[in-house]
Amino acid sequence: MDLDFSDLKAVFLNCTLKKSPQQSHTRGLLDVSKHIMEENDVDVEVIRVVDHQVANGVYSDMTEHGWEEDDWPEIYEKVQESDILILGTPIWLGDKSSVCTKVIERLYASSGDLNEEGQYAYYDRVGGTIITGNEDGAKHCAMNILYSLQHLGFLIPPQADAAWLGEAGPGPSYLDEDSGGPENDFTNRNTTFMTWNLMHMAKMIKEQGGIPAHGNQRSKWDAGCRFDHPNPEYR
Repeated sequence: MDLDFSDLKAVFLNCTLKKSPQQSHTRGLLDVSKHIMEENDVDVEVIRVVDHQVANGVYSDMTEHGWEEDDWPEIYEKVQESDILILGTPIWLGDKSSVCTKVIERLYASSGDLNEEGQYAYYDRVGGTIITGNEDGAKHCAMNILYSLQHLGFLIPPQADAAWLGEAGPGPSYLDEDSGGPENDFTNRNTTFMTWNLMHMAKMIKEQGGIPAHGNQRSKWDAGCRFDHPNPEYR
């Protein structure tokens, strides 16, 4: 088996609410996945979104819609240059962070863009998510995030989410002393499996030249091709 992942690039978007240099527990768990990727020569970049001026909105550049600043176009360019995207988020009130919601909205802004094959722009990239908190909601967040990513065109491999949860209510977070987070076998296993599945899927897709460009090309659909659709009115 060829385990050379040196031609892959991964981008982690940390959707913590805390600006640097404040400690991010989500970053703590992201670093586990980051370490595994770097050990296998993946080019990795971690971006703490809240450190950047990312505007609210569903357009690719919000400076064209009344905002004075918008760093999203630069972040989007890094996503487009990557093979793997991982969204990391804390849990608040049982849901993903407001920053994570904003990121998904901004990703959605470019979901109608097309690649050179006429497919949607996020095709041939794989996505996953890492979640931390001291209350319930990890599976709910994962369902929401992974659905959103696949709807935009990302590939979701098996076991594409990992999480750590402390006790319900106030209590230690992932990196706090005696939290048990970094030693938790369930979390460590899931994070490891997720990371390897992301790398395997990204490599498989890259070696095959991407998702075959037939039956999924928006450009050809708009030109009248119906790819065997059974409705006679479409023929």
